[in-house]
Amino acid sequence: MCYGRFARRNHACKGEKISGLALLLFANPLTLLEQTTGVARVILGILLFLSIFSWALILQKFSQLGGIDRKTNKFIVMFRSGRGLSDPNTLRAGSGSTPMISVYTAGYRELESQIGGANRPVAGTTTKLRNAGAVGVEMQVAAGEEVRRLERGMSTLATIASVSPFIGLFGTVWGVMDAFAGLGDVGAASLRAVAPGISEALITTAAGLFAAIPALIAYNHFLHGIRGLATRMSDFAAEFVAKVETLYSSSS
Repeated sequence: MCYGRFARRNHACKGEKISGLALLLFANPLTLLEQTTGVARVILGILLFLSIFSWALILQKFSQLGGIDRKTNKFIVMFRSGRGLSDPNTLRAGSGSTPMISVYTAGYRELESQIGGANRPVAGTTTKLRNAGAVGVEMQVAAGEEVRRLERGMSTLATIASVSPFIGLFGTVWGVMDAFAGLGDVGAASLRAVAPGISEALITTAAGLFAAIPALIAYNHFLHGIRGLATRMSDFAAEFVAKVETLYSSSS
């Protein structure tokens, strides 16, 4: 135990503090992991699983959403460049896979069912269209299905981002409790006595943040992209209906 009355003891106290601080700051992570208790190891195992699972979801979402804006832009250009309505397979081959294809296909099929499937829209035709609103409804339903498909796994990312820090915080609290328990067993207020418990608390805190931060960043990034695409699909449905009404006169 250190007292401030004697210089020699003060020297020893300072040396003890420095060595304890070095243990906290510069120790090998594997060494710190070996010093953790069973509870801390269970917490670290849970956080490791959550981190690996979140990264798997992040990579899967990157694969699913990668290049989707570029393909959608190409599809829109192809749709607007034609005077009539092209076959969905033609647009899919030209623009690539994009949720906009499914929305277009839903409206195209509904239009075919209303005109008997024999005629294809061409500028200047006067084919009667029974219900343009039904075309828009089918496209909105298809857009909703695409949004739900793109949002799969997003709630899991949000859960990992929000729960991981609290799991790490539980480990922090447990480590501090263990540090105080060690302090009571030693009976001396030294940094070396509480260093293992504090290091354990710091490890679980860092692990919780390591699992939460990437999941939170990815969730916000993907959510922004999905919402933007949902807005574009809704606008495209309105544009498609307007074009159909222009191509197909409602008069006999």
